[in-house]
Amino acid sequence: MLDFRKLWNASEPSVVNIQKVHRTIRRNLKEGDIVRLGGMTDCFQPLERHHRATFHTIEELNKQNIGYLIVTKSDMVADDDYMALMRKDLAHIQITVTCTDDSFCRLYEKATPPTKRIAAIEKLQSAGFDVQLRLSPYIPQFIEKGVLDMGIINNVQCDKILVEFLRVNTWIRKWFNIDYSDYTFNQSGYIHMPLELKIKYLSLIKGFKELTVCEDVSEHYDYWQRKVNPNRDDCCNLRKNMSF
Repeated sequence: MLDFRKLWNASEPSVVNIQKVHRTIRRNLKEGDIVRLGGMTDCFQPLERHHRATFHTIEELNKQNIGYLIVTKSDMVADDDYMALMRKDLAHIQITVTCTDDSFCRLYEKATPPTKRIAAIEKLQSAGFDVQLRLSPYIPQFIEKGVLDMGIINNVQCDKILVEFLRVNTWIRKWFNIDYSDYTFNQSGYIHMPLELKIKYLSLIKGFKELTVCEDVSEHYDYWQRKVNPNRDDCCNLRKNMSF
């Protein structure tokens, strides 16, 4: 996202001043808050192994008793040193998977292969973390292309899955080579699948104890909130007030 907006230089990336991050946390966040790590760019890029900016950010959040939602396409979050650092009463982890074919994934993502992401999800689940498979975006047309195997998705050993359907604009059309004929519903500059198709494709997801849908279309979100999401007040379905 940052590269697309000319705000990121991959050959000479910026590294955050961790002391500024710590000051920002102390000034702007309070105990009981939850902050998202990994919004505009992944907080577990390969450079993290050297600079440890995310590691030291989590250290400070732990000290201040501030929760953190980690959204990543990396398996690094399940490395032993990060698992030892993260507090189970504060950490919420969503690992994004968009397809199940490692080779196909490399055509449009510079990220850890899906097989390794799934292994990381299962490792975190086994250790008792609040972890979710984040099927985002969920692109049913990938099933037809044979690169999204719902059998693999449905057999991931994880209690929770979060689904976010693809929304389409001009940039997305150039990025994904798929059939867009199902995308006929317009809202806020994006084209979406109609609700009835989303319901149909959501029914292919099975075996998870909790399924929640994150949604941009207002009337669609109202449906998920009433009919599907286990937590009507939180489409991320974070497990809170835990004691370990």
